[in-house]
Amino acid sequence: MKSNLLNGLILAALVMPGAAMAADAASDFTISSNVGLVSNYVFRGITQTVGKPAIQGGMDLSHSSGLYAGVWGSNVDWILASGSVGTASMEMDTYAGYRGKATEDISYDVGAVRYNYLGNYTPPAGYVKADTSEAYGSIAYQWLSAKYSYSLGDFLTVPKASGTSYLEVNANYTLADTGVTLGAHYGKQTYKGTAADALAAAGTSATYSDYKVSVSKDFSGYVLGLAYTNTNAVQGGYYTFAGKNWGASAVAASLTHSF
Repeated sequence: MKSNLLNGLILAALVMPGAAMAADAASDFTISSNVGLVSNYVFRGITQTVGKPAIQGGMDLSHSSGLYAGVWGSNVDWILASGSVGTASMEMDTYAGYRGKATEDISYDVGAVRYNYLGNYTPPAGYVKADTSEAYGSIAYQWLSAKYSYSLGDFLTVPKASGTSYLEVNANYTLADTGVTLGAHYGKQTYKGTAADALAAAGTSATYSDYKVSVSKDFSGYVLGLAYTNTNAVQGGYYTFAGKNWGASAVAASLTHSF
């Protein structure tokens, strides 16, 4: 009896540190999720749902070291509306990176993202499937940030577009004790590659700038937002379909919740 008790105590002494270490390791990870509804899904100034609503959501896994990975999805309409034949109504993004702080007020983030468009479809002649890979890096000072994204190959149906890039500057300022955040954004999408060169030779350009101003309010974890976007995307570029410029000015309302 004493022998069994002694053996049990020894076993517990050996197991408990391992269990504690496993618990400590698990506590280094954080999982967060989000879900939202928007009246118009606008990405870099261009509507992805042809002015229609979208349901969106994602999940992130973060480590205390600064490493993170995540997945995010939304319904889209632009692929079929731009002439592809088949089925393609879902965007699924996967990403991973590292974020940290240089000082108390200066933070940075580097990583890569893969935009996948689920479905079975055939793009119009001269174009490829929309799946796109980008590397990115950003730096932030308090409520100001800048981010640079660099395409690693084909870019959103445009073939051989490696080097296509997007530079953006963002300001998001929260009014103290109100839950209200004011936002402003400027971005420039610059196309590279043979397809972009052909457009330039024809007297037009796919390169454009986009602008956004926004306001949002947090209601106990539910964030209601309103945004106005516009671009200088030209007629005859990649963003005119059936005579409609998908980079035209737009107003979008949103409701999101994180947990």
